[in-house]
Amino acid sequence: MNPPNFSLSDGVEVVKQFSVLAPDARAFLAAAETRCYEFGADWFANLADTVYDNHPNLRFYVLREQGRVVALFPTRAEVAGMGTQLHSFGNFYTTLYEPLLAPQSGAAAIARILVTARKELSGLSLVQIAPMDREAPAYRALLDGMRMAGLRPFEYFAFGNWYQPVCASWTDYLAGRTGTLRSTIKRMTKKFAADGGSLELITAPADLERGISAYERVYASSWKQAEPFPKFIPGLMRTCANKGNLRLAVAWLNGQPIAAQLWIVAHGRAEIYKVAYDEAFKAYAPGTLLTALLMKHAIEVDKVAEVDYLIGDDPYKKTWMSHRRERWGVVAYNLRTLTGLFGWMRELAGRTLKAARRRYTALAAQP
Repeated sequence: MNPPNFSLSDGVEVVKQFSVLAPDARAFLAAAETRCYEFGADWFANLADTVYDNHPNLRFYVLREQGRVVALFPTRAEVAGMGTQLHSFGNFYTTLYEPLLAPQSGAAAIARILVTARKELSGLSLVQIAPMDREAPAYRALLDGMRMAGLRPFEYFAFGNWYQPVCASWTDYLAGRTGTLRSTIKRMTKKFAADGGSLELITAPADLERGISAYERVYASSWKQAEPFPKFIPGLMRTCANKGNLRLAVAWLNGQPIAAQLWIVAHGRAEIYKVAYDEAFKAYAPGTLLTALLMKHAIEVDKVAEVDYLIGDDPYKKTWMSHRRERWGVVAYNLRTLTGLFGWMRELAGRTLKAARRRYTALAAQP
């Protein structure tokens, strides 16, 4: 008999608490993490503990074939109106997601999982998965798998993502930036030091709690809204410090923290998760100084192949990054439910209207 946190349907194991995920499933996540930190067990564990603690409807669908894990789909179910919705296991902290597949797996594996979800979750009307890499094999497999499972999917743009491939030294990289940026770094480095400023890079657990305290002081003094899940970022920092992935930089001015940035470096990639500064000290450009410190360290010490600014098309990101790609999402409706049918009709009508408006605008612009 299966324990209460497990169920089994059509060969798909349904795990309802991340903490009881089987060792082979965790090993599968460890392999996936080499492609993206957010595909790993540590990321999901921290998310489960600090954001979705005691959530009643977490679902980790595990598909095995011949005793081997071939697909793992971390999700959460939410009751919405008269139906149930299935979402990717993440929230606004999540910068990249995908249903995790072994190399030989594809749409058929996803279809089996979604059919299980449709049977297991009463009134499943909608499945929404984001943000995804539209060029990744898992994206096409998801679309095809949804159709095979009897769902009607639609694609949508999620956000832009700026990044920098690294194939040069720090000196060469900096030479490729604008003269304004180089001048700012040079001038403000001297001015900041002359006025009692210093930059610190924290990577190990020994100094972490002091670093977390400094980060939280800066964040509270910045323009940013208070964190709705205040334990998530400190939990992420502790996990990363224990694994050697943490890069937490703090700008100090006469003993006061005035800026902080959280980067994660793993598997040849540096990811920029959090940046904040106290606006009272904006004149020192402390964010620029910290980014320069971390970028130089990522290139010269960590020797990463890529630096990723993650979410959004903020103009300042173009100052540091040269490449842009997009993240997309998929929403699919189950027409076997009344709520799903109405949702599909509303989605279709809205997209048809937008397309008609674009065509009208194009025609109106013609001479």
